[in-house]
Amino acid sequence: MRLLLSISCLLVAIATNAQTLSGRVQALDKGRMAPLFGANVYWLGLLKPTSTDINGQFDIDSVAATNRLIISYVGYQTDTLTVTDFTTPVVVALQAVQELNAVVVTAGNTQIDRLNPIQTEVLTQRTLAKAACCNLSESFETNASVSVSYADAVTGAKQIQFLGLGGQYVQTNVENIPTIRGLATTFGLNYLPGTWITSIDIGKGAGSVVNGYEAMSGQINVELQKPDYKASAEKPNFLFNGYANSFGRLEGNVNYSQPLSGKWSIGALGHISTLQTEIDQNHDRFRDLPLYNQYNGVARAKYSSDRWMAQFGIKALSENRDGGQLSGVGAYRYGFANQTRRTELFSKTARLYPDKPYRGLGLILNATWFDQQSLFGVRTYSGNQQTVYGNLIYQTIIGNTNHTVKTGISYLLDSYRERYVAQVLNRDESVPGAFFEYAYVYPEKLALVIGNRLDAHNLYGLQWTPRLHVKYHINSELTARLSAGRGWRTPNQLAENYGYLVSSRQVFLNYNVRPEVAWTYTAGLTNEFLLFGKKATLTLDASRTDFQNQLIVDPDQPNQLLFYNLEGVSFANSLQAELTVAPIKRAEIKLAYRLFDARQSMGAPLGESVLMPRMMVSRDRVLLNAAYALPYDKWKFDATLQWNGPKRLPDQNETHTHTTYSAMTWYYSPSFMNLNAQITRSFRTFQVYLGGENLTGFRQANPILGAADPLGANFDAAGQNWGPVTGAMVYAGFRYTLEP
Repeated sequence: MRLLLSISCLLVAIATNAQTLSGRVQALDKGRMAPLFGANVYWLGLLKPTSTDINGQFDIDSVAATNRLIISYVGYQTDTLTVTDFTTPVVVALQAVQELNAVVVTAGNTQIDRLNPIQTEVLTQRTLAKAACCNLSESFETNASVSVSYADAVTGAKQIQFLGLGGQYVQTNVENIPTIRGLATTFGLNYLPGTWITSIDIGKGAGSVVNGYEAMSGQINVELQKPDYKASAEKPNFLFNGYANSFGRLEGNVNYSQPLSGKWSIGALGHISTLQTEIDQNHDRFRDLPLYNQYNGVARAKYSSDRWMAQFGIKALSENRDGGQLSGVGAYRYGFANQTRRTELFSKTARLYPDKPYRGLGLILNATWFDQQSLFGVRTYSGNQQTVYGNLIYQTIIGNTNHTVKTGISYLLDSYRERYVAQVLNRDESVPGAFFEYAYVYPEKLALVIGNRLDAHNLYGLQWTPRLHVKYHINSELTARLSAGRGWRTPNQLAENYGYLVSSRQVFLNYNVRPEVAWTYTAGLTNEFLLFGKKATLTLDASRTDFQNQLIVDPDQPNQLLFYNLEGVSFANSLQAELTVAPIKRAEIKLAYRLFDARQSMGAPLGESVLMPRMMVSRDRVLLNAAYALPYDKWKFDATLQWNGPKRLPDQNETHTHTTYSAMTWYYSPSFMNLNAQITRSFRTFQVYLGGENLTGFRQANPILGAADPLGANFDAAGQNWGPVTGAMVYAGFRYTLEP
């Protein structure tokens, strides 16, 4: 019997936090104290750290088990404080390390969460500031685990790949609420502005049962700026951001927070962006990027007392896209249009127990309305999704804080109404569930998390989700992790393959979709050591995902797009090695290699069967990132070079059959390399930055097949889109902070 289970969920951390500690981290540099940006701040034994902002300031909630606060930073001695008064901000001055006699686990940029049983990378604000990070899809440019590409050459939709699989197999949450899922899968990565984000956690493998059942290859959790972030009753906190690039894209963002009293605070996040310049670098008379306007906002409030903590708010988004052929091409213009409207209501409520801080009760509620209307030439698509989500979580201990349990109930209601031309896809899903998770911690040595959940799906019956995670510190420098878990989900045929609709293909939908089910196994090693006398970190991880069932998307048939259930084998193997070293003070170099072997059985409806590589997945990828900062972070320099190996492409041969298709005849794209770089100048209250993307200038010459005749049988804007559509791009921007 397969035993599994995932790790502790950060949602319940809300329910155990009674107070918030503020502080500032600084260090002596050339005779005066200067703030440390990106210093790591965490409670002893806590799974999730926080980091200081550009002014060296931080806010961190108290935890049940300890009052010992740890502060660390590359090149400085780690400090530990015993906190007894949460009302007075603390000021910490770190001492520079003269000689590194031991390895200190720190994180100025991307880091491995040393305390988390799941192999988890944490992208801090310092990491996100290394690139423009205009939205979530652009936040992974310096990360080797997540790769992002355009789904096609017309719509501007972006997709991620993780552990050799598409982004639909990653559970993407915003503040522990499932967000980028369902119909939002298509453009959801574009709907989270980077300026709003304070951190991103990237976990590999199955996640905690507390968060749900949909995590299969991994989980991403995005934290946004909170209403009480660095503000005071006398003066609110403002962050203004402006951005412009050489393609004509303009963007503005604002973050606002303001306490109203000792218990209440309010906050708002705003975003507006536009592109109104037609770009056609390969002269195929199609816009390389769609014109668009996006308006996006969040308004929220927070209440905090000794016994209660609550947050609630509303999110709203409106976006229009207009792509396809250039204006004035003739009597008939092939146009792509998309209009998206999204509204979301959310709340988080926690009952606190000051006399028993290890106990907590939390309730998360969320309701979403999503509407999308699209046009592909003369073909229409409409999609509407209404979702209600609730999660009630109770946490306590067994005997002492080494034994923790989390249990609760959840409910998910999805109502889908989709129509593509004359094909209708409607379904209603009602999924009540219950979960139980046990965690054992032997401090600084072992962490074990076992979880189970049972969900009753109105269409697919009872579904069991077991998961297991183990973390073991072999010694003070070497940590091993193992995990195994089952995940399942209902696929969304059109939303997850939106780019293929920009074609003349005849679409054959699957009206007997079964839930996708997979077991994922991961193993990882993290080693901190000295390399030529300098601090270095080596991370190795491997994973395998075995599908028991999967929705196969088959564009190998000429002029057709087939959807069918898996009959045979489908798996994805992943291996990644990453070395990070600090050769000199305030410098960091990261070198990573990633290998994917992802295959699936193809051709079942046609009486064919062959195990073939997944399309559009590079088997090999190499990433090199170098960063350097002058004292006080006055100047920061960052560059990332990526090499992407060949990808298997669909076969467009009219005589194609899967069974006669062999490794000798598979079609592959060329490999390619791109370079991103940025320079940042920091002042006391603002930053200016100048950068570029794809500075190698590489782009596909003809990403759209049959571009000269979009009404013809061979028109296809996705099947052969394997690389950049546009060449080099230069951008500039600023961040201005008005703090109390």
